[in-house]
Amino acid sequence: MSPSTDRMLNRVKAMYLFIRKNGTVTTRELVEEFGTTQRTIQRDLNVLAYNKLVNSPGRGLWEATAKKVKVS
Repeated sequence: MSPSTDRMLNRVKAMYLFIRKNGTVTTRELVEEFGTTQRTIQRDLNVLAYNKLVNSPGRGLWEATAKKVKVS
């Protein structure tokens, strides 16, 4: 796996754990927490949403779904 892919996967995992721990979070909170651009955060959220791990109850808000996930 390329270093950039590995870095992206680690960031997506960390984002998921952050959302799960904190409940509903804003895109802005994720940008500040992970120190990256809003566009990068949005792409990562799209990965999580596609896999049904997060959903958006409102514009700019994100929360974890009830889908069971084994995190290693």
